[in-house]
Amino acid sequence: MQKLWNDKYSIYISIACLLLFAGFVAGCTTTTSQPTTTPVATGIAVQPTSPSPSPTVVKTQVPATAAPVSPTAASVTATPAPTFTPSDKTLVVFTAASLTGVSKDLGKAFSAMYPGHTVVFNLDGTQALKTQVENGAYADVFISASNSYTNTLKGEGYFIDSTVKPLTTNYVTVILPVSNPGNIKSLADLAKPGTKIAMAAYSVPVGTASYTALGNLAKSTYSQEWNRSVFSNVVTYETSEPGVATKVSLGEVDAGLVYESTYTAAPVGTLTAITIPKTDNYLQTYTIGVMKQTKSSGVSQEFEDFMLSSIGQQTLKDYGFRPVS
Repeated sequence: MQKLWNDKYSIYISIACLLLFAGFVAGCTTTTSQPTTTPVATGIAVQPTSPSPSPTVVKTQVPATAAPVSPTAASVTATPAPTFTPSDKTLVVFTAASLTGVSKDLGKAFSAMYPGHTVVFNLDGTQALKTQVENGAYADVFISASNSYTNTLKGEGYFIDSTVKPLTTNYVTVILPVSNPGNIKSLADLAKPGTKIAMAAYSVPVGTASYTALGNLAKSTYSQEWNRSVFSNVVTYETSEPGVATKVSLGEVDAGLVYESTYTAAPVGTLTAITIPKTDNYLQTYTIGVMKQTKSSGVSQEFEDFMLSSIGQQTLKDYGFRPVS
């Protein structure tokens, strides 16, 4: 009897094991009814294959260690302060980028007039130079292409006030690649559909001048519709004036708005220009001033005197700058 019971018990155990094994196999081979999903890498925008009235916005998880960024802070790009060491013999001059072409000749002429003294030019958009100074960068002299930024720095106490003086002036002009791919023959053609134009951002002094000149042309000769069409043709806003000239010289755009001095300094045979009438143009006034932080006030004053001298002014004139009227 005991043996019969043991045999039945073994049979039950065997059947149970078989049932468990069958269930395990079924669980491994059965496809679930939930839809499969493809993981999307964070930080990559996925373009929908068809237009949708309510596009889905995928938010990327911000790491817990990252500092929160406000919209106001995100819209402002801080310009890092370059490092310059004060020197009795080497002068650091923060200089508007539109003087890039003439800067080498100015440096040579200054060293010839004052043997033993050299100049290092930090060339950038005036708005960037202002930020660099405010961030603690060292400079002996500041040359600005905008009275607005000069006045701001002066009000903040960065200048030796008595040294801040007008230096030179500049008009805006339209430059074209010498091949003229856009077939632009007049200022009216800037509004032609498909024309590609480069300008400096409004915060850049030449950008401010360009906006003003175009607005004046719209009022005096063309129309607001022309003005809107011109701006709709702008494909890039640069952060410095040489950036605009580079886009044009490389043929990446059909036209650009720069200072006359930049056109004058360009290699012969690379650019052509269309003049904006003086009645509609914007005369930009550059200023120069010695910084209060300078460790070489004597040499700094000598450099300013040189820039305002007949030699300095003639050098500027040779590159298309105009005298202060």
